[in-house]
Amino acid sequence: MTSPAPTKPRSSRTSLIAIAIALVIGALVALAGSQGGEKIGGIPMFAIAVAAAFAIQVVVYIPSAIARTERFFDLTGSVTFIVISVGLLLLAPLPDARSWVLAAMVILWAVRLGSFLAVRVHKAGSDGRFDEIKTSPLRFLQTWVIQGAWVSLTAAAAWIAIGADAGARATFGWLSVVGVVVWAVGMIVEVVADVQKSRFRADPANRDEFIRTGLWSRSRHPNYFGEIVIWVGVFLTAAPALSGWQWVAVISPLFVILLLTRVSGIPLLEARAEKKWGDRADYIAYRDSTPVLIPRLTVHRAG
Repeated sequence: MTSPAPTKPRSSRTSLIAIAIALVIGALVALAGSQGGEKIGGIPMFAIAVAAAFAIQVVVYIPSAIARTERFFDLTGSVTFIVISVGLLLLAPLPDARSWVLAAMVILWAVRLGSFLAVRVHKAGSDGRFDEIKTSPLRFLQTWVIQGAWVSLTAAAAWIAIGADAGARATFGWLSVVGVVVWAVGMIVEVVADVQKSRFRADPANRDEFIRTGLWSRSRHPNYFGEIVIWVGVFLTAAPALSGWQWVAVISPLFVILLLTRVSGIPLLEARAEKKWGDRADYIAYRDSTPVLIPRLTVHRAG
């Protein structure tokens, strides 16, 4: 997404294909997840949520494209989670305890993410990933549409369960309780990992160094581990409310796992670390002795 295609026509064609794929995936998930769900004005609530997720991105894209700025990109994604989760609660005829809990889980996560990204944008001023993309309206639109798909797929489990038929909902049983506990563990791990890394980077003595203390001594990417655990917890909480095609909601944790471990998360950071520190003996020792994702429980002792 950050590398320009060889020619302008090919770049436009590639962007159109990516936009079409993102919209088709969103539509298919909306169709499956809407089966057996509550409707508003004859339209399934989950379908409304997915359509709104994409619409919000396009609405914010327009002034952003005119100003050629990516300043509101990350924040818009976080706000979308919050706005739609609140909207579903307000639209739901009879929101139950699970609906309120799921909405709270998504909103708390999004508030934390949004504030974290807002601080990062304020400090950085601009995002180098968009330097070339924002000069092409179609390529820039592609990133916003893909963000709409990211929001929809990530929040699918929570939004489908909130919009499930009120008469067919299961009670808030043990599996949902387990889900809440799992979500809380994930949040704690992610927040602690991010705080530790922020403090590490704030210390001038650590300039151009890699972090290997705290949770980062047990996993090379503990924040991503926490993120995955969060969405597994959301899915477990939502699971008792699902039936039939609504089980497409499992795409939520699977999508997060795929995204972070195979696409834009760990692979990019590992490649960047290898390029920067790959010839250093201390980094090689850290890399070879520290799990890439799942933190080890024991303390590693050198030698």
